[in-house]
Amino acid sequence: RNQTRVQEFILLGFPGTWYFQVSLAVLFSVMYILTIIGNVSIIALVRSHPCLCTPMYFFLCNLSFLEIWYTTACVPKAIGVMVGTSQTISFTICLLQLFVLLSMGSTECFLLAVMAYDRYLAICHPLHYSSLMNSTFSAQLALLSWLCGFLAISVLAGLISRLSFCGPNVINHFLCDIDSWTALSCTDKHLVELATFIVSIVVVVVSCVITLVSYIYIISTILRIPSAKGRQKAFSTCSAHLTVVTIWYGSTIFLYVKPSAKNSLDLNKTINVFNTIVTPLLNPFIYTLRNKEVKEALGKALSRIL
Repeated sequence: RNQTRVQEFILLGFPGTWYFQVSLAVLFSVMYILTIIGNVSIIALVRSHPCLCTPMYFFLCNLSFLEIWYTTACVPKAIGVMVGTSQTISFTICLLQLFVLLSMGSTECFLLAVMAYDRYLAICHPLHYSSLMNSTFSAQLALLSWLCGFLAISVLAGLISRLSFCGPNVINHFLCDIDSWTALSCTDKHLVELATFIVSIVVVVVSCVITLVSYIYIISTILRIPSAKGRQKAFSTCSAHLTVVTIWYGSTIFLYVKPSAKNSLDLNKTINVFNTIVTPLLNPFIYTLRNKEVKEALGKALSRIL
């Protein structure tokens, strides 16, 4: 009962020499800048080209906007940790970072599921697509994704905020990851672990199932198209999204869909790098390189600039 509650934590970052830390900080800085430029470019292209004003690209704008803030919530702080200028973080800021990262991650799951449903309607019901997926309905789906993403994490954040930390205050991570942070708590963590598992099942697994079912129908419809050119055109409209889905869900399921936090924290740290830094960087390039309409719009924009 006489324990003192810890209010400030130290982020450990990555092990290694000072030169390694600085090199890693430079690499993270370059990747962060490219992520911001890539996702802002996607938003600017969609807003400035009438041919891209469709529900699919509206959802892509939402995803790019999300990635900008998702990576901003952790990368600048991670760079400060690695160069040794900002290794401490308060309890409140740590909880806020955790809430933003988990909420953004949950929203991305829902957005990817909505994008898969959009591709399902476009390929499996092309004649009714414009009436089914109109601008009002697409805006409602995007808003619902954001609301569900943040509301799903609110209860979990409330439970975590009630944890007490009495003694060591060093977090073995470059951000406030839920496993690394709650491992330091001196109070019972079983309720938090159970809530994390339930929320992960609801958010990740349910959205993943919706995405998989949509793609089962999509692929079966594409295979029934008689011409090879028609099959190739139909598959090209969803190949970029399918690539993003595979990368995102692979790392997210590993990190969060587990009954307890007994996985290696160092392994979690590595997967988090992929989830919070690499994936937001790859997304705009995947959509640009795999999508003919985006490439054409980008070519017109570059030629206009030059």
